[in-house]
This record gives sequence, C-alpha cells and structure tokens, in this order.
Amino acid sequence: MRIGNYSLANELIAAPMAGVTDRPFRNLCKKLGAGLAVSEMVASNRRLRDTAQSRRRRDHSGESEPRSVQIVGADPAQMADAARFNVDNGAQIIDINMGCPAKKVCNSHAGSALLADESLVAAIITSVKGAVDVPVTLKIRTGVTPERKNGVAVARIAADQGIAAIAVHGRTRACAFTGQVEYDTIAAIKMAVNIPVIANGDVCTPQQASHILARSGADGLMIGRAAQGNPWIFREIDHFLRTGDLLPAPSIEEVRVTLIAHLRALYAFYDPYLGVRIARKHLSWYCKGRPGAAAFWQSVNRVDCADMQLRLVHAYFETLSGDGLAGTEAEDRAAGGADIWERAA
Repeated sequence: MRIGNYSLANELIAAPMAGVTDRPFRNLCKKLGAGLAVSEMVASNRRLRDTAQSRRRRDHSGESEPRSVQIVGADPAQMADAARFNVDNGAQIIDINMGCPAKKVCNSHAGSALLADESLVAAIITSVKGAVDVPVTLKIRTGVTPERKNGVAVARIAADQGIAAIAVHGRTRACAFTGQVEYDTIAAIKMAVNIPVIANGDVCTPQQASHILARSGADGLMIGRAAQGNPWIFREIDHFLRTGDLLPAPSIEEVRVTLIAHLRALYAFYDPYLGVRIARKHLSWYCKGRPGAAAFWQSVNRVDCADMQLRLVHAYFETLSGDGLAGTEAEDRAAGGADIWERAA
C-alpha cells in the first residue's frame, strides 16, 4: 500500500492511541510487523507545545520511516500551523484526527465532533494541505450518529481536497466504542473514492482481518486496542494474509524478552520514575489471561522502582516457564532478544 510517495511494507497500521503509541510502542509494532505506526494525537494549540508531554510526542529519534504524526484541533489556521511545526520536527506524514469520540476532545469541537460540520471538515483539510508538502491522511468514523452516517460525504470531501489516504472506524461518534462495528459504510466509502481506504475497529484476529478486508474492500487495516499487550498481532495477520496459515502464538520466552525490552525502552524514553508508571498499563495488557496474572498485577502495581518492577516481571515469568530464568539483560540477548533490545529503545 502507498501513502503519497511512501510505499509501506504491508497494509497493516498501528492506530494512534493517546497514552499508548509513544515512540517505544511504535518501534515495537513496526519491529513485529506493522507497516506504519501513527503517533499519539498532538494538540494544535501552540500554547501546549512546550510541555514535557508534547516534547516527547514529537521525539522521533531513531524511528524508522515513514513517521506519521496525528494532529487534533478545530481551527483551520491552528491545524495548518501544527502541521508545519510537526513536519519541521520530523513528521513525514500528517494525519488529521476526525475520529476520536472522547468527550474532552469533542467538547472542544475537535475529533469526531467535526463530522457534524462538513464545511469545517473541508476548511481544515484545505488549510493543512496548503501548509505542508508531505502526504496528509485523515481518520474518521462512519458518521455522527447511526441515523446520520455521513462518512461517504466526508470521504468525498477528503478525496477532492487531496487527502492521501483515509482510515475509517466502523462506528459513529455517538457509538464511541460500544456496539458492533459495521463495514458496509466502509465498503461504500471505498466505492466512492479513489484513494486508499483503511478499515478500523475491532480487528482482533488474522481470520477476522481477512474477513474485514473481503467485506469492506478496504486497502488496509488499522489495529488499535488488539495490539495492546499483543504487538505480535501484526506479524500474525501479515503472515495469514500472505499465506493463509496461522502462526503459533509467541512463546513465553519471547513474551518475556519482548516485555523486558519494552519496559527498559519506557524507562529510557520517559525516565525511570515516570517509565515505571507508564509501564503498569502495558504490564496488565501483556499478562491478561495468563495464569496468576491477578496476583502478579496486584504486586507489581504497587512498586515504584524500575529495578523492582523488572525483578517482579522476571519472577512472574519464571513461574510461567518453569525454567528458572535468571532474567538478566545478557541472558535476554543470548535468548535471541538482541535485535528487539536495539530496535525497541
């Protein structure tokens, strides 16, 4: 799949998720098979640019190309300025957020709230497109409400304004993340425009991914919550789409090596104090459904020291593997995790 002048390794994209798709997570998803990983949304308000959080969100050091950054806002001039600023700071694709259903975002008339005003949709796209020379993509939902599914109209506006690709979540703004995802509107959008269309929403298994592509006719898939704690989903779906065969689930040892690498990357990216706290949600996702996960979570969630967090993770995986793993970085590398150590940082 191509987005502007960029040819992606495959049709799988890690969705932008606030508080999740930071640089360590994006690097990990790309390492494990995502053709593209989009950043957390970045506010268009220039007064928020000098916060520590904003500086981290535009940190692309060592990140593989293409680098896609999502911007959010409701003012065309501010969105254009944000696009220029992020391109100047390393973004190679600008993604416009018109899909987030969160109340905090929609109460500012941004995110999926914009779908209710098609003239403003056009104005924002025109303004952003005119501000930068990189591909501009768009993330939307199927419409405002189940009674007003105007996704096709919005997609036509986007295509007419030169948007390079459009990702469509198969729910309306009103539905948020509840209820069934529907793919008929995505199929209608694909029929209506001549740009890549990416289907999004509850892509959880390789078989489901294949079904969604066939049902919608979409050019690609955007995967969000299903990748939390399971970044292997990208290689599993990619392999299934190419071969029709299912890969085995990652071994406990691979999960351990990958998780430890991810934790260390978080400590390095944020600092040990904040990294430990950011890591807690990832730990809950990685261990969900595994034996003894509840007791492990209760213990690891109470520690605020990176070394102790790592020791508890190693001890937990010893109980899962029964191998008495010592859990040192050297042993992680010897076990085959050297490349992940280098790429996840």
